[in-house]
Amino acid sequence: MATVVAFHAHPDDEAILTGGTLARAAAEGHRVVVVVATDGRVSDDEPDVRLDELRSSAQVLGVHRVECLGYADSGFGPEFYSDPPGRVRFGRADTEQAAQQLAGILRDEGADLLLSYQANGGYGHRDHVQVHHVGKRAAELAATPRVLEATMPREMLARVGNAARLLRLPEPYPRDVVETAYAPGSSITHRINVFGFARQKRDAFAQHRSQIGSSGAAARLFAVLLRLPPQLAGLAFGREWFVDPALPPGPLRRDIFE
Repeated sequence: MATVVAFHAHPDDEAILTGGTLARAAAEGHRVVVVVATDGRVSDDEPDVRLDELRSSAQVLGVHRVECLGYADSGFGPEFYSDPPGRVRFGRADTEQAAQQLAGILRDEGADLLLSYQANGGYGHRDHVQVHHVGKRAAELAATPRVLEATMPREMLARVGNAARLLRLPEPYPRDVVETAYAPGSSITHRINVFGFARQKRDAFAQHRSQIGSSGAAARLFAVLLRLPPQLAGLAFGREWFVDPALPPGPLRRDIFE
């Protein structure tokens, strides 16, 4: 059996991007560890609940260990807020220092696979971009054998956005963001069937109560999806995608260990 470490920017990212994959790996007997860079709070005035929500989500997914590197959320948008008292926003983190923290966990766990993000951070969030840099360096420091970068097909996001507009539902991302978001389908190396774990993925996100129906369009869309019947939820949450930067595009792999 293998050990998988999933490195994410914020609590709830683990469910949105990799929830089905983590649940599947845990069900197959692999050890699953989730590490988040931040506690999800942009301001220290916000309720300190998101790590508790993360632990509840992890329990639903069958995750064995949860860790937080302790950075502050950098926020998304043109304004890059100053650091809160006593903490550094992850977007400003010293890459080597943060990578050393993550590498310590990778070594401690004897990780066989690190799940991280692509260089564009999916949709350009500062913290997601930083996850890529820190994850890549940590894998080098810990000599972790493989890295997969969580993503989504850009073309699918465009179709979802079009359908959302027709149905007058919130779009997950603005149209101008989708044009360069995540990855073109032709570059994706792994498409994982998680249909059998879609309910766990949905229920894991439901643990992030502070985010459901929040001002983020993606969260509002998930609030709608959470109300879907189980079979429709399976269609909505039934696949997850990754890019292996060490592999050329080619036939899609069906398992994260391929």
